[in-house]
Amino acid sequence: MDKKKEVDDIEPGTASSRSVDRFGFIKTDQTEQSNSPEGILKSRSTHERGREEKRIRKWRKMIGAGGSDWKHYVRRKPHVVKRRIRKGIPDCLRGLVWQLISGSRDLLLMNPGVYETLVIYEISTSELEIIRDISRTFPSHIFFQQRHGPGQRSLYNVLKAYSVYDRDVGYVQGMGFIAGLLLLYMSEEDAFWLIVALLKGAVHAPMEGLYQPGLPLVQQYLFQFERLVREYMPKLGEHFVEEMINPSMYASQWFITVFSYSFPFHITLRVWDVFLYEGIKVVFQVGLALLRFCHDDLVKLPFEELLHSLRNFPEEATDPDKLLPLAFSFKVLSHLEELEKEYRKRSEGPTTSSSSRRLQPLKSKIMSRVGSQVLSNSNVGKK
Repeated sequence: MDKKKEVDDIEPGTASSRSVDRFGFIKTDQTEQSNSPEGILKSRSTHERGREEKRIRKWRKMIGAGGSDWKHYVRRKPHVVKRRIRKGIPDCLRGLVWQLISGSRDLLLMNPGVYETLVIYEISTSELEIIRDISRTFPSHIFFQQRHGPGQRSLYNVLKAYSVYDRDVGYVQGMGFIAGLLLLYMSEEDAFWLIVALLKGAVHAPMEGLYQPGLPLVQQYLFQFERLVREYMPKLGEHFVEEMINPSMYASQWFITVFSYSFPFHITLRVWDVFLYEGIKVVFQVGLALLRFCHDDLVKLPFEELLHSLRNFPEEATDPDKLLPLAFSFKVLSHLEELEKEYRKRSEGPTTSSSSRRLQPLKSKIMSRVGSQVLSNSNVGKK
């Protein structure tokens, strides 16, 4: 009986004795054969390991103890910070740096006890949906594989807390991958406030429209992305029209989960490094880079093969050292601003969109009940 319970505690398909990669994912034949970062690390020379240790020391000096020097360094040398982030944040410092560049650390310090209250004392109308989806979030990662284990409980708590915190958004399935990604690098409370920082706009434009009813911000982003494809790759854009392919068929998850849903984890992390510092534009840039990388093959494919390729990019296309420099070559910011204006004109009259609002004080009934003055500043950590 005890043995059966032990087996039942593991999600179906789990092989607890199988080896994991350096990120904690169960290795498959495919990942073992690939030239993924963990394989590369094993073959690094002493010189290369020394360079990595030197890079970590530079980062530690830049952020200071517990992030104490971060804001000062960013003000003094913003170009150095941007260049180092684009090269990749050292994995051992990633969780702390993500909190610093997102503005979530400030929110955490401003709102002591709020997360605990949301988890323990409040009820979410989305609880059953969250429970249903828990096992679908990073199912091959050891942290989330044990049914009702620490990983799944933490994921549930974060998603439940946010669904109570912002009842207008509540819970949407794609949020689980963002919360899961963050939980691999920080505590529950830290992950919660980073989601708040992203969706409410602590540093960059708010992203809550990605998850509101009708997914209004997703619709806007897909419109912008389709136009950018036509502009930068007209031949491919024309081929998409001929084959009746539109971005909603392949790119929605790119925006909803910021590439955390189905892309190799090492490229996801590098994208998130830049995304948290530079904003949503990097999702457009990486999307364009993927299409440019595979352009010559994509323009030859008929509908079914084309759609399959757009959902399953080859391994070489997701090499961050190749993909990201290509992505950064697309200067999209001014184009995105123009296309946003055009999209709004096409919409049914002016509305207060997510991208036009900054972080505002929360005045919901739930916060009144817990007696906390949450998010008292209208702009936290704006660069």
